[in-house]
Amino acid sequence: MPADAAGYVPPTRAAYAEDPARSCGRRHPEPESATRTAFARDRDRVIHCSAFRRLKEKTQVFVAHEGDHFRTRLTHSLEVAQIARSLAKALGLDDDLAEGVALAHDLGHPPFAHAGEDQLQACMAPYGGFDHNVQTFRVLVRLERRYPQFEGLNLCWETLEGVVKHNGPATGQLDKPAFAPILALDREFPLRLETFASAEAQVAALADDIAYNNHDVDDGLQAGLFGIEDLLETPLIGPVIRSVQADWPGLDLRLLRLESVRRMIGAMVDDVLAETRRRAEEAGVSTPEDVRGLGRPLVAFSPAMFEDLNRLRAFLFARMYRHHRQNRTRSAAKRILRGLFALYMEEGDVMPPAWFQRTSDVDEAKRARVVCDYIAGMTDRFAIEEHRRLFGLESWR
Repeated sequence: MPADAAGYVPPTRAAYAEDPARSCGRRHPEPESATRTAFARDRDRVIHCSAFRRLKEKTQVFVAHEGDHFRTRLTHSLEVAQIARSLAKALGLDDDLAEGVALAHDLGHPPFAHAGEDQLQACMAPYGGFDHNVQTFRVLVRLERRYPQFEGLNLCWETLEGVVKHNGPATGQLDKPAFAPILALDREFPLRLETFASAEAQVAALADDIAYNNHDVDDGLQAGLFGIEDLLETPLIGPVIRSVQADWPGLDLRLLRLESVRRMIGAMVDDVLAETRRRAEEAGVSTPEDVRGLGRPLVAFSPAMFEDLNRLRAFLFARMYRHHRQNRTRSAAKRILRGLFALYMEEGDVMPPAWFQRTSDVDEAKRARVVCDYIAGMTDRFAIEEHRRLFGLESWR
């Protein structure tokens, strides 16, 4: 294809890209759109759903009310989608499918991020457990109620497959009770759980890694949990910081931080593109089915990048995710959700009537799942305020 005025040459479509015209279809057949492909339509349905809007006040690392400049689960999802779309375009893949999976991948996260997930898993241990990836699946196929014809968003097979398997084949997880909803749908609408997902879904998974490692460095620096000097000996980011300092001596800390993160994103993107192209050529991948049956991920970091990322993650875990300030927040979050869960189980009539009605005439396990769904859909702010309303007697004054 010809280059544009800036010299950019659009990549040709990869032979192993998914084709929306050949989609395996939807669980409930619908007329096709006259203006959008099936995958673009899925992406738009995710953007318009209620669970996506609520991500704006759900924790990424910092509780949403701690500051306007830190990432929330929504801004994280948007950054993942942007990187996924760029990677997919460069590889000649279907960027609508990659973007749709990226936008959907965190819809099942409860308030307070992994602290909230850990607490809901503890509360639900006697009733089938809780897993945010499975909850994302349940949001997409059941909990979102926007259409008179069906529950959920009725997404294409390829989008659902991508959400379920973006981290690889799901067969290793299926013995966990929390995965029962996926097995139930698989019997009706087989998702081929034993294979890898499409290259587009794998792109979304790598985009998630690129996004959170970079924005967590950015947010951690802004929050003062560590400084630039602490990162200089850390793999990947340390050499990048030194290169920025060499190019811009005396650059102020804000611009040094932003330029370093920008360059690190670029380095990680370039690494994924090079490694993926190498793997595709080496394996002779020429169809979407070749991707699913490859036996290992097609879209991947190089071994050197993967090792550097593991060391960066270890730094972030020690200096950020388990910082005493974060531990205090995690503790408070767990106490909030633990208290709400216990109260709703004992006194379900304090929930909104539509939710309380779902707990009528059901056994304890089903009642617990309704309570869990209600809590998992909360934003950080709503959970905090709900706990204050229900437990803070000072509100009676």
